[in-house]
Amino acid sequence: MRAGVLLSWALALCPAAASAQAIDLPAPARQALSDAWWTGPMLTNSAATLPHGHALIETYVYDVHSARADSIGSLTYMLYGVTDALTLGLKPSFGFNAVKGARDSSGVGFGDLTLQAQYRLTSFDAARGIPALAISIQETMPTGRYDRLGARPADGIGGGAWGTTVALYAQHYFWLPNGRILRGRINVSETFSGKAPLHDVSVYGTGEGFRGAARPGRSFYLGGSLEYSVTKRWVLGLDSTWSHNGATRVSGLGMPDPVTGVAPPVRLEYGPSDAFALAPAIEYSWTPNLGVLLAARFIPKGHNVAPSVTPAVAINAVF
Repeated sequence: MRAGVLLSWALALCPAAASAQAIDLPAPARQALSDAWWTGPMLTNSAATLPHGHALIETYVYDVHSARADSIGSLTYMLYGVTDALTLGLKPSFGFNAVKGARDSSGVGFGDLTLQAQYRLTSFDAARGIPALAISIQETMPTGRYDRLGARPADGIGGGAWGTTVALYAQHYFWLPNGRILRGRINVSETFSGKAPLHDVSVYGTGEGFRGAARPGRSFYLGGSLEYSVTKRWVLGLDSTWSHNGATRVSGLGMPDPVTGVAPPVRLEYGPSDAFALAPAIEYSWTPNLGVLLAARFIPKGHNVAPSVTPAVAINAVF
């Protein structure tokens, strides 16, 4: 009996024995990539391209809620795999503004339209630790109303200027100690805008009789996301982003004086802004090619940025 007790204590105190017992424990099974279904997070784009001949449609419906207004809108990704490495598409948008203390939009309006091309540089390679990388070029067309707004400034849902965005996307998969997959993404982009010709009341704060132009500043965007595969169908996601918008300058002539007929010069400038955002999300997929996203973006008060909360829902389908 005494010998048995001494042997038990010796095993408990012996590091070698403890290590041996730990080594004997089976490691958690590593989750297969095919066993994880994703819809993607709210804000950070994928570096993957669509296989040749396949299409993706993903529609977001959201409400940008702030102290002054609710901007309800939709944005739809309509993409097609031209080749395995090249995806082309467009992103139409619609919007409606409900403004506190002022007149709402007269109806749902068509916003700016974005054309997109994405080219895959590398594919994800787990064995070699190579992430998926892609470059993207987007061109925003000023198709939404932005000036000649009359007594309803809330009808303005466009920017009025052509804009070119150049972006680099990265995506990688990590296996956690419990065997589950953590997917990470990084987006870096910069947008260059042209001039927006302005007439009368506009989204840039001009009034009736104004004639001139606005020049939006350059915009820089840095975003990242993490998605954790809880089960095959359920995923938890989190986006974190930071954006910097350069100063926007407006110049032109105001309403001519009724007596002299002289139009006074008008100069407006909206200083640069910096915005930080977090967007937690829940993803659920019925099949590998059909899923839904429930998310909310939180922007705290920042440099020339008002706080806002944007709940959103999206349906993602690949054909």
